[in-house]
Amino acid sequence: MISTTTKVSDVDKYIAGFPEKTQRLLQQIRGRIKKAAPMAEEIISYQMPAYKYRGMLVYFAGYKNHIGFYPTASGIAGFKKEISAFKAAKGSVQFPLDKPLPLELISRIVEFRVKENLEKATNKMKKKK
Repeated sequence: MISTTTKVSDVDKYIAGFPEKTQRLLQQIRGRIKKAAPMAEEIISYQMPAYKYRGMLVYFAGYKNHIGFYPTASGIAGFKKEISAFKAAKGSVQFPLDKPLPLELISRIVEFRVKENLEKATNKMKKKK
């Protein structure tokens, strides 16, 4: 299992460092993020998979008993009701490994974050003029 101190260079290597069941779940999240934000750049940031488009969108990470999903504080606040079924904090939510992933919710959160980043970028451009 990958630890937070293990240096990985790409998402494939990151995912490969987990048990098979966790790998499948991580690939599901990865697929949903890529589908919801096909223009996003996939990178490793803070030693976990991350997606960037006009700024950071979301991160995810595997752990022993859950998958952490990090859509920033606004991504959590925007879906507070749906996320309430899971353990969550200001900028993160934990999806237990023994339950199905809420893939539709993940897609909606990523789409929300893309829209949010586009609005921020547009507002920055307007201020520069």
